[in-house]
Amino acid sequence: MDIITSSLLSIVVPLYNEQDNAILLTQKIHESLAGYNYQIIYIDDFSTDNTKQVVKGMKDVKVHLIELKKNYGQSLALAAGIDYAEGEYIITMDGDLQNDPSDIPEMLAYAVEGEYDLITGIRQKRKDSLVKKIPSKIANFLVRRVTKLDIKDNGCALKVFTKDIAKDLNLYGEMHRFITLLAHLEGAQIKQVPVKHHARNAGVSKYGLERVFKVVADMMLLLFIRKYFQRPIHLFGILGFLMILLGVLINMYLLVVKLGLGEDIGTRPLLMFGMMFILAGIQLFTIGIVMELLIRTYYESQKKRPYRIKKISVGDTPQ
Repeated sequence: MDIITSSLLSIVVPLYNEQDNAILLTQKIHESLAGYNYQIIYIDDFSTDNTKQVVKGMKDVKVHLIELKKNYGQSLALAAGIDYAEGEYIITMDGDLQNDPSDIPEMLAYAVEGEYDLITGIRQKRKDSLVKKIPSKIANFLVRRVTKLDIKDNGCALKVFTKDIAKDLNLYGEMHRFITLLAHLEGAQIKQVPVKHHARNAGVSKYGLERVFKVVADMMLLLFIRKYFQRPIHLFGILGFLMILLGVLINMYLLVVKLGLGEDIGTRPLLMFGMMFILAGIQLFTIGIVMELLIRTYYESQKKRPYRIKKISVGDTPQ
């Protein structure tokens, strides 16, 4: 316990239109971490309500507010908070009060043991609507099947990281959904623990059924990075071979139809459209991967970050 209380903790919380939750969340964090040495880092992701005014109005010296210049999304808001964090242990959670700060001390105990680099929550008795539960279950199933990493709840935002793992995550796009998998790829030892889950206190959810399609796209990219980053010919070469084989088979079939049956094959639209869709799909996916890798190279090689900070305040004092 002495090691835990003497180490600085950084609680990183992205906020987007959470003016009605910020004060109560701060109170609950203070209650749950009484006796600990910690900083609360709120990242205002260009809220359109009074979120940043409410946070500043608390005049709490433990509260650090990072104001982003525009709405970047949850992944980059998390990245900004993690980059700023000074703690030996970095804790992430949502700002809608669905995560319970009282679970943090138990999770920290596992991290301090030194055996685990990431402790992630498994939400018990989720208080979400089916619109959120169904995409989450589909996403968790797909991640387990494709990556072979048995994480029961990838969508739980309540996580405790060691500093070195958190700082190496390099979050881009909307990769916060796969933050546990990213940590695993960095060599993190992961522990899953049950955590409490509450209904949203105020405001509206920012998630819907469209999340499933984003999850599939991001998962395809991660699968490529994990398996084929250093040997892309093993992926694209096999796909190319299969496409060539398919083309040869189709041409052989058409040759038989033309020479054997005497039918005209030049006006068959199904063949044309089928091949166009296949080729367009492969081309789009390939371009997506190449662009993603170029973006990573651009930011990482020049030590640039894909977000811009407008202002940082501690309590109500600008830094």
